[in-house]
Amino acid sequence: MLFRRRNPPRVGERIRIFFVPRRNYGRSFKYFGKRVLRLTGSPHSVAAGIAAGAAASFTPLLGFHFFLSFAIAFVLRGNMIAAALGTVIGNPLTFPFIWLLDFRLGTFIQGIWRDGPPRPLPPNFLQSVAENGWEAIEPLLWPIMIGAVPLSILAGVSAYALTRSAVRVYQEGRRKKLAERRAEQQRGAPVE
Repeated sequence: MLFRRRNPPRVGERIRIFFVPRRNYGRSFKYFGKRVLRLTGSPHSVAAGIAAGAAASFTPLLGFHFFLSFAIAFVLRGNMIAAALGTVIGNPLTFPFIWLLDFRLGTFIQGIWRDGPPRPLPPNFLQSVAENGWEAIEPLLWPIMIGAVPLSILAGVSAYALTRSAVRVYQEGRRKKLAERRAEQQRGAPVE
C-alpha cells in the first residue's frame, strides 16, 4: 500500500497511542471538532445527534450508550453518526465525574422527596458488594439514575445549542467559499 507504515506499531504502542496521542490532546480535539462540522446534514440533524450522544453519556447504562443515543437521535430526527460521536463526552476520564454529579444530584432529589436526609453509603462498600451483590448496589444505582435525568437534559440542550450554531456558521462559510470558487471558474480565472 502507498501509505502503510514500514514497521507497523505493536499492540502496546497502539494502546499507548489510544490513551496518549502522539502529538497532543489539543490536536485530537481539533480533529474531532472538524469531523463533527463536516458531517452532512442540516445543522439541526447534526446538533440533535450530538445532543443525543451527550445526553446518553450522562446515564450510568454502560454498554448501552450507543443504543440509547441512536434511539434519542431517531426521535429527534438527528444524525446517527453524530449521535455516535456525541457519546465521546462520556469516556473513562469523565465517567467518575459524571457519576459523582449524578449521585450527588440524585441523593439531593431523593432527600427532597423523602423529607429527610438520604442514606449514606456504608464505609466498607466494596466488601458489602462482594457479600450482598445487588442489595448493596441498589442504594447507589437509584440516586445515579434519578440524578442522570436532569443532567442528561442539561447536557443535551447545551450540546445542541453549541453544535447547531457552530455547524450553521461552518456550513454558511463553506457555501460562500464554494460560490466564490464557482464564480471564479465561470469567469475563467485560475483556481487556487
